[in-house]
Amino acid sequence: MIRSYGFWQTLLYGIGSGLGWWLAINMLAAIREKMAKTKLPAGMSGTAISFIITGIMAMAFIGFSGIFTIQ
Repeated sequence: MIRSYGFWQTLLYGIGSGLGWWLAINMLAAIREKMAKTKLPAGMSGTAISFIITGIMAMAFIGFSGIFTIQ
């Protein structure tokens, strides 16, 4: 076990992780939907722009680490 959480802490951790994943996926889908309507350079379309957006979102979400602590 990496963390020694009780039942309720584990439940909240799991729900929070799921909500965070859902938020990130929905944000990425919304951004990709907007990008489908814009003209991108040929080298930046598809997987390349997805990696760039995912990296920027990861840097944004890393700012949330440490805001809430479960003890």
